[in-house]
Amino acid sequence: MKERINNRKLSPYTKNSIISYSIVTAGFLILTFLNMTGMLSSSLQGQLIPICAYIIMAVSLNLVVGISGELSLGHSGFMSVGAFSGIVTSGMLENSGLPNPVRLLCAIVVGALLSGIAGFLIGIPVLRLRGDYLAIVTLAFGEIIKNIMNIVYVGKDVKGIHMATNPDLGLGDDARMLLNGPMGATAVQRISTFTSGFVLVLITLFVVQNIMNSRQGRAIMACRDNRIAAESIGLHIMKYKLMAFTISAALAGMGGALFGLNYSSLLPIKFNFNTSVLILVFVVLGGIGNIWGSIIAATILTILPEALRQFADYRMLAYAIVLILVMICTNNVKIRSYFTSMVEKIKKDKKPKPEGGSAG
Repeated sequence: MKERINNRKLSPYTKNSIISYSIVTAGFLILTFLNMTGMLSSSLQGQLIPICAYIIMAVSLNLVVGISGELSLGHSGFMSVGAFSGIVTSGMLENSGLPNPVRLLCAIVVGALLSGIAGFLIGIPVLRLRGDYLAIVTLAFGEIIKNIMNIVYVGKDVKGIHMATNPDLGLGDDARMLLNGPMGATAVQRISTFTSGFVLVLITLFVVQNIMNSRQGRAIMACRDNRIAAESIGLHIMKYKLMAFTISAALAGMGGALFGLNYSSLLPIKFNFNTSVLILVFVVLGGIGNIWGSIIAATILTILPEALRQFADYRMLAYAIVLILVMICTNNVKIRSYFTSMVEKIKKDKKPKPEGGSAG
């Protein structure tokens, strides 16, 4: 019985899940230890929560780009919905007496719900397109969301919450602006923590990896691999693509709420086209459809610009050169085959050798 259990091989899904959870947990424990012992620089301490937020963004976008096979360039729009709705929710509950973790949880839930609704509504017309057309339209919707945030004004006074598309909210006594149009959110109470970011990353991994291994996930991948064959066996293409798009948007809103509540002020322009491209770079650099690759890429590319700050004017040039070299290496057949052979050799060396000798 023991031999049968020991000889049972882990499925690829289980291996990938173990690798992803192990990478995230090990990184969290190491960084927490270094932070407690004062070995982390102040700049790196400030990047811990953004790293968690960008990991959530990269893994959630991989659900659309890698699993569903659609190119989306509007992910920063869903991130902005989650960020600003989370800030408003936190501001509404600021004097409610609730502890900060509860307020953060409420903000994350509201951000995820509103971003999921936005993803569902946008996905209905957008997902009827394919290829470059889909990328252009999602880019347009991302810019539309950013410009909507530029004209939204939300304030709070003793009478409650006031919302309008102009600065004249008619606020009374003890008023406070939560969202101030193009000036964004100001005087935000920072309640995001590295621990909450770690928990959200685990939740994102759990959701995405379970979708990949579920019946719905296999249907999504079947629609990606061969649309005609999927339709011929009765799969509803629009249904499954919309499911992946909506879940991805909800997870992006969750990451946006974590990100937004990490800063004392936040501008809508932060969530522009460049942010969408940056998130897509995380996915492509880590490997399309590769979850733990997205985790590593998001972490490294978030830290790299700050690590290169000593080069001053040449910082972004060095950043671009590193990206180009990494992409060349990961897409070079000879280099990939070399690393593949090295991994296979290590696995072969780890296999237990058969016991020698014969009976009798």
